[in-house]
Amino acid sequence: MGCSMLGEPCERKLWLAFRWAVIEPVPGRILRLFRRGQLEEDLIVSDLRAAGCHVTDTGEKQSRVDFGCHVSGSIDGVIKSGVPEAPTKKHILEAKTHSLKSFNDLTAKGVQLSKPLHWAQMQVYMLGAKVDRALYYAVCKDDDRIYTERVRLCEESANAFVARGQRIALTERMPEPITGASPAWYICKFCPAHSFCHQTQTTKQANCRTCAHSTPKDDSTWHCARWDTPIPTDAQHDGCTSHVVHPDLVPWRMVRGSGDWSAIYEIDGKQVINGEDGYYSTELLSNLSLCLSDDPVLADLRNNFDARVTG
Repeated sequence: MGCSMLGEPCERKLWLAFRWAVIEPVPGRILRLFRRGQLEEDLIVSDLRAAGCHVTDTGEKQSRVDFGCHVSGSIDGVIKSGVPEAPTKKHILEAKTHSLKSFNDLTAKGVQLSKPLHWAQMQVYMLGAKVDRALYYAVCKDDDRIYTERVRLCEESANAFVARGQRIALTERMPEPITGASPAWYICKFCPAHSFCHQTQTTKQANCRTCAHSTPKDDSTWHCARWDTPIPTDAQHDGCTSHVVHPDLVPWRMVRGSGDWSAIYEIDGKQVINGEDGYYSTELLSNLSLCLSDDPVLADLRNNFDARVTG
């Protein structure tokens, strides 16, 4: 649950992202935009230093804040001194690049109203770093204009953001969407979970975080009930053959368990075993219609040759 996400208005979106239930493919253009932002950070730090600011904890040496319960993040940099309006005061640095439209909105409204997610991010960073001021440094990608704004810590807001993130991270059941949200609302329309919430409500991801056997713990680890062990972060991406889809991540009705580590879902009027005693989650999520087809050839291949549905 990264600090950059804590200002998101929709708790369901936060929960789904944290659970890796909705993973949006990132096209090359967006990756280049991310790269542009990362490259711009180095230039911003260089310009600040040239202007007399003492900037540390940047690049690969970024400092981190960790609030436990899975809530943490990395700070762009720390300005120890030299900000003209308060040359002796320490500031958290938050560097961002903007399109022309976004930049104009920012300069007209200020960061809290125009970019509430960025404002929330700075609040949490200030709280974690025990610094009461931040410098928001924005660059317009269209004409290289610069906008800077000093932001003060609001402890009440920062603590509320952290507590909300911790609560959502440790919540077992999927939160409700924003009240009255419609598929045409801009916050929903451009959300990577749009089809999940407003169409099928079916995840396509079979990893440890979408599994009914796994539980996020308050020491920032994940625990697997099936194997009774903490799950290393690297292993969480792949899951295992005992994976059972979390009941909130599919539109099917869970009827009961089948054995100790499988579940029976009712799907289109049929009872289907999900887990190590039946269909793997990867099979159901990749080609549900084939799994429901009662095809004797499929059954023979699965039972006698250990074949699995892949798509």
